Amino acid sequence: MKMFFHQSSNGMQDTEIIVDCRKMTIREELAQTRYALEIAYSNFDNVTDPDLIDCYIYEVNAVMKRYKYLLEQAAEMNLLPEDTHTEAYRALTLFS
Repeated sequence: MKMFFHQSSNGMQDTEIIVDCRKMTIREELAQTRYALEIAYSNFDNVTDPDLIDCYIYEVNAVMKRYKYLLEQAAEMNLLPEDTHTEAYRALTLFS
């Protein structure tokens, strides 16, 4: 099997371009994570098997942690409007 790797050799030193790419990446990751969270909530709401319920509780909580992390990163980079800095979804927990 042949592997191809591409390394850029243009030697760009402009940090503004890197920052702009990072901002776009965080925005894209936020959108993807928000979509994954909506799917996980939907799956949780539609299952009845106890094992699957536990599975989706863990999935929602894992995706929620990632979403909160990305929100914090976006807030540090001033990518979010002021009113969305505290935006969060409901967290799911296991009741023993």
